[in-house]
Amino acid sequence: MSSSKKAKSALISVFHKDGLESIVKKLNALGIKIYSTGGTEKFIKDLEINVIPVEDLTSYPSILGGRVKTLHPKVFGGILSRRENEEDIKQLQQYEIPEMDIVIVDLYPFEKTVASDATEQEIIEKIDIGGISLIRAAAKNFKDVICVSSMNQYDEFLKILNENNGATNLIQRKNFAAKAFNVSSHYDTSIFNYFNADHNIASLKISETNGKILRYGENPHQKGFFFGDFDAIFDKLHGKELSYNNLLDVDAAVNLINEFKSDIPTFAILKHNNACGIAQRDTISQAYIDALAGDPQSAFGGVLIANTKIDVATATEIHKLFCEVVIAPSYENEALSILKGKKNRIILIQKDIIFPETTVRSCLNGVLVQDRDLKTDTKEILSQATELNPSKNEIEDLLFASKICKHTKSNTIVLVKNKQLCASGTGQTSRVDALNQAITKAQYFNFDLKGAVMASDAFFPFPDSVEIAGNVGITAVIQPGGSIKDQLSIDYCNEHNMSMVFTGIRHFKH
Repeated sequence: MSSSKKAKSALISVFHKDGLESIVKKLNALGIKIYSTGGTEKFIKDLEINVIPVEDLTSYPSILGGRVKTLHPKVFGGILSRRENEEDIKQLQQYEIPEMDIVIVDLYPFEKTVASDATEQEIIEKIDIGGISLIRAAAKNFKDVICVSSMNQYDEFLKILNENNGATNLIQRKNFAAKAFNVSSHYDTSIFNYFNADHNIASLKISETNGKILRYGENPHQKGFFFGDFDAIFDKLHGKELSYNNLLDVDAAVNLINEFKSDIPTFAILKHNNACGIAQRDTISQAYIDALAGDPQSAFGGVLIANTKIDVATATEIHKLFCEVVIAPSYENEALSILKGKKNRIILIQKDIIFPETTVRSCLNGVLVQDRDLKTDTKEILSQATELNPSKNEIEDLLFASKICKHTKSNTIVLVKNKQLCASGTGQTSRVDALNQAITKAQYFNFDLKGAVMASDAFFPFPDSVEIAGNVGITAVIQPGGSIKDQLSIDYCNEHNMSMVFTGIRHFKH
């Protein structure tokens, strides 16, 4: 059997008509018989091209408000018949069923309807039944039929028609079949996730059709891929392609800066998913300068992010630093020209979008899924644990530190003074180690910790951490509380004129 097959007939039933005209005209020029129904049939007729209504083939009209149009043996028999099977051929002849060599379908836009303000009934009506069935049938019988399952495939299919005068080979048909099952499985996943929005069914279905091959994974010997709609989150204005590690740092940066979305100018610098500098000031340029002062060494090759427009003054300072990525909601034109002075520097505009409410990560031979940590510590939830109240400025610093702490690898301690990160201890196996790391780093960069505040992502099991903190001049502490030995830490603070507040919320990040 030759793998090349010249088409004699085509069934077309699509939602989106954009790009279809050229295909229809080419099919007609090649003498390929066209079957269609509903809006697609009208579209073809308006082109003054002969089209056979599916109703004429089935002797049944479109019924139930268009819910049933193509679901009929005379349609599916022509798609599923095996051209080399004598019994199949006899049955087609017996029941006067024409072979369908090309099936072109574009499904109802279910995902877009869900994302709109549509009612439940409108959403349900956008669950395609006939179209999805046509796709599965045509893809299953790829040895004889080519299935075009999305408007995104129109151009590729038209090229094949033009180059081969309506003929397709087995490799092409199998390739289109794979794309068809990609379309159908993604469609069904979207429908399931809509019905299981409350997660009552403990089943995980993820489908991402936007895939990108990265240069490599975390290390050069590892393959890497990104699956997601990057362009929905960012406009990339300049620079090289983002790497696997760039994407992880960008993810961490965006999640951190979102905590300060509506605040005064805030600038953060991240390295290996953790903030090595962050500050909040009256101007974004001063916020950058003070963020950089937090750790100018680690900032080299880092990811920079601002919560407001980057101006010329800020860009001029940034340009002195080698950094991988700069992210902001907007840029002054001249600032953008300055930043583009490094050809590989990645410049992104962050769009205003809402991220999924669940997170997923691989674990053992499966995955872990959890709710995203959407709780942000605020003044209203604080409970005073000590006799001494923190001052107004200390409360502002405590909340600033707590936001950073939430987005830093556990175990972590964050030290802040005047809305500037002095240092953090990140990813340590004990809270004392994290604190000592933070103090050592802050002192190395000449921070005066007298009057600074401390944030912890989890409770203190012993009073040693507050004692170490007090000895270097830290005056206020924020932590979740909840240890059976909380009172020991409270007593130490009371005895040494320190204030402490509890949030009641732990922010582990592993």
